[in-house]
Amino acid sequence: MIKPIAFGIILLISGLFSAQTTAMSAAEAKAFVARVSSETKGMKTLQSDFTQTKKMDFLDKSIVTYGKMTLKTPNMLSWKYTKPYQYSIVFRDNKIFINDQGKKSSVDAKSKTFEKINKLIVGSSNGQMFNDPEFSVAYFKNGTSNMAKFTPKSSQLLKYIRQIELHFPKNQSAVSQVNMTEASGDTTNIIFKNTKINAPVSASDFSL
Repeated sequence: MIKPIAFGIILLISGLFSAQTTAMSAAEAKAFVARVSSETKGMKTLQSDFTQTKKMDFLDKSIVTYGKMTLKTPNMLSWKYTKPYQYSIVFRDNKIFINDQGKKSSVDAKSKTFEKINKLIVGSSNGQMFNDPEFSVAYFKNGTSNMAKFTPKSSQLLKYIRQIELHFPKNQSAVSQVNMTEASGDTTNIIFKNTKINAPVSASDFSL
């Protein structure tokens, strides 16, 4: 039903850590969370182009799509896929609005697993993601990035998601990459580029 939300929304392979990736110490993790939370307090909008790669067990080739993400605090999020097809997902007013190549629909997001995913992504713009009670969080680092790995606590959410991993370039507070592993083992990776913070956004970005 919500195909290339690709739980993407969000989100998102977990991927294997390289040999250079190590766990942060408690002090490093505390400092990282404090810095990101502080620096994102003034973030009102976030815009970025993205490339999404989804790997599924029953397909020989990965599915690669391109689009634009737009976020406006406190709770508006838009994913618009433009290539190789047009597909839009907008989170607004506790609902998920979908436009599948002209076919429009909506889903009540309240008390839904998708609302939790949306909350985590929006939380990446204000640092609140680290305090989400639905997830346990582990922190890692390598030469270029800091990483926060989220593991669902509830059995309900584990039916959909095994793990979500957010990458932050060193000395930056905006997420550059989101990886997710679904319960099925399928993985989704989203890489953001041309990111703009606090640039004006149009109301049309959140309409279908």
